[in-house]
Amino acid sequence: MNIIQALEWRYATKRFDVSKKLNNEQIKQIKDILRLTPSSFGLQPWKFLIISDDETKKKLVKHSWGQQQVADASHVLVMCRRNIKASEMVHLYIDEMVEKTWASKDDLAGYRDMMLWFFSHMSEDAIKTWADKQIYIALWNVMTALATLEIDACPMEWFLNDKYDEVLWLWEKGLSSVLVLPMGYRHPEDDYAKRPKVRYDNEEIFG
Repeated sequence: MNIIQALEWRYATKRFDVSKKLNNEQIKQIKDILRLTPSSFGLQPWKFLIISDDETKKKLVKHSWGQQQVADASHVLVMCRRNIKASEMVHLYIDEMVEKTWASKDDLAGYRDMMLWFFSHMSEDAIKTWADKQIYIALWNVMTALATLEIDACPMEWFLNDKYDEVLWLWEKGLSSVLVLPMGYRHPEDDYAKRPKVRYDNEEIFG
């Protein structure tokens, strides 16, 4: 499929086929796609968990307002915000740039100071909102890629974040859950797959 066909094909899958599982190569592709996602300043304020354990997925269903997709999907991607100070995040990224490029810390001093200045003018809550917005970029990037791979998914904002954090021990890992994406293959009897896609016409969305 080309990209338009893939986007026409995808939908928020409500019923997964429990007999079909993603293979190791597909999981590797998904990890690479997430790793290559762009972010503001390149800071990548996220960490991703890919859950395949059936018992863990079942535990998460009751904290997902009973949405059975979490248990039935092959894998569940939990997209998390890293709970570190913005200044620490900046310095860690500068260290990574020094390690992986030709630049020195002196070369990057202006970029570092610009980022530190940017975050110094933001409240802690505003920085969290900034980080969450980056995670939404990662969500759409992986959802689009999954569609081209003909892998189904169902993006979820509506879940109990604190309970997810508790079940997955996220606070101990310095993380907070932001979004959830069950992934796998649609059940042949999922009626939602047959519904027409409802989108406004170009005339309504382009000024």
